[in-house]
Amino acid sequence: MRAPLRLAVLLVSLPLAAGCARNPERRAADLIENLRNPDAAAVDRAVRQLVEMGEPAVPALILALKDPEARVRNAAASALWGLGPKAHDAVPTLAEALADNDDGVRLGVVMALESIGRDAAAAVPALARAVRDRDGNVRLWAAKALAKIGPPARAALPALTDAARYDSTRTAAEDAIRAIKGP
Repeated sequence: MRAPLRLAVLLVSLPLAAGCARNPERRAADLIENLRNPDAAAVDRAVRQLVEMGEPAVPALILALKDPEARVRNAAASALWGLGPKAHDAVPTLAEALADNDDGVRLGVVMALESIGRDAAAAVPALARAVRDRDGNVRLWAAKALAKIGPPARAALPALTDAARYDSTRTAAEDAIRAIKGP
């Protein structure tokens, strides 16, 4: 290849390479924009890519949990659920999001907190309230999240004891009580 042609190829490929090497924050912000897409498959792809990105995606997902659109908040909670313990920095925002008006968002939030496990201990007061949520799935997953947190969730025992009286959450609440009290 002649030198001028090589130089032209290099000059054309530089912007492409720069686009691929965008910093993680910019890439995460772009993926968050994809959560607004009306195409569910595109949203699913964006969620998967955010999960694959790992911890660098968490700051953008924290912001997305406060989005005005419930479907964006729900997708952000799903991505945080997929990140599991890597999403530990989102715990305070997830705890706040347990007061969301949308049942699906609250469900995604408790599932994310459950997947974070012990590192979600700061959310215990919000999870104790969620054990009394109007949505049965939210109550169930809140109890599961408290079980995963274990002994640090001791403050939730009164709420779990009340929840153990309901058929739909009895087993999960009893499991959580055992996990918290320990052997």
